[in-house]
Amino acid sequence: MTMLSAAVVLAAQKEQAVIDGSQSFHGYVMVRYKGKNPKIKVQVIKDTAYTYDLNARDAFEVYPFTEGNGVYVVKVFEHVGSDQYAQLLSQSIFVSLINEFVPFLYPNQYVNFHSDSRAVKLACELADGKDSLEKTAAVYHYVVENICYDYEKAKNVQSGYLPNVDETLRSKKGICLDYAALMTAMLRSLHIPAKLVVGYTGELYHAWVSVYLEEEGWIDNLFYFNGKEWVLMDPTFLSSGKRSREVREYVGNRENYYERYCY
Repeated sequence: MTMLSAAVVLAAQKEQAVIDGSQSFHGYVMVRYKGKNPKIKVQVIKDTAYTYDLNARDAFEVYPFTEGNGVYVVKVFEHVGSDQYAQLLSQSIFVSLINEFVPFLYPNQYVNFHSDSRAVKLACELADGKDSLEKTAAVYHYVVENICYDYEKAKNVQSGYLPNVDETLRSKKGICLDYAALMTAMLRSLHIPAKLVVGYTGELYHAWVSVYLEEEGWIDNLFYFNGKEWVLMDPTFLSSGKRSREVREYVGNRENYYERYCY
């Protein structure tokens, strides 16, 4: 396995694809596909294999390094028929992050925002004059109180679905991934590290949020302070469940949640 320094531009190039690790110290890799194949997948592998669709053509897409420092293998695959894919390009990248938070401050496919995003402007308004804990609470309350669960969308959502945070704000409804992506994007835009976590609650595939607060450190799954203790931040359940006692007790028990992926 080749170890490459993050201090130089790390680019593995083939005729149809480019893997650019020049920003690995900021917690992400950029991949571009220039061919004609309509179905391209990217894998980012360290301890866990993350598989993504590459949707852009002749433009870079961003994929995060969410498992800390170390060697990652980034692979690009082309569709060759049925459910089969053939490897087009592979590159090993040695990642040495500026700090542990950077992968959870930048946009990516699942947490997609930019300076002109409606979500970013709203977050700025909600955060005015507040400290980090108050900002987090303000974003949380806005999402819980203004976004409704979309049961019809949940029944029909397709594999590979990616949330659109501004569309969630516009429609004021969404599935768990939309809730979590919106909240995560708003927090990151305020320079508060936040993770969009995907996993299981019982047998249900679900998404929720974890956050870093300077006063507390990483609060993994348990990050809303109810006046007595930190309880689980799960904006979907707390919104759709109208904050009932049963729902609050459920989301407050971390044993009910199993993390699979982190974006």
